[in-house]
Amino acid sequence: MEPDSSLVSAGGSNSKAVLCQRCSSTVLLPGSARYCQKELFLPSMRKKTALAGDTSPEGETLQDHWLVDDMYSFENIGFTKDVGNIKYLICADCEIGPIGWHCLEDKKSFYVALERVKHE
Repeated sequence: MEPDSSLVSAGGSNSKAVLCQRCSSTVLLPGSARYCQKELFLPSMRKKTALAGDTSPEGETLQDHWLVDDMYSFENIGFTKDVGNIKYLICADCEIGPIGWHCLEDKKSFYVALERVKHE
């Protein structure tokens, strides 16, 4: 499924700011990530404390993501404790998540699921 064309610029980057669905904190500024499709499993959205100890979480496999290659490109992001070789991305302000996924073996790939954020 292709995302709404108003979200992706001609060059493939995000044309709007990416915000937390819950508190509207800015996660990414326009032009700071590129659209990609990759199947990734994300646990159901909840507070960071509930994510940390859950080894068999309920969730969904999502395919549409913003790919960020440098963690310093984020305006506002938090990380869960390691879950295997994965850290989940959460909103640093309200700690809801996961809104994304990062494999510790790949230092330059941070994925933010389009379905877990809003755009303005």
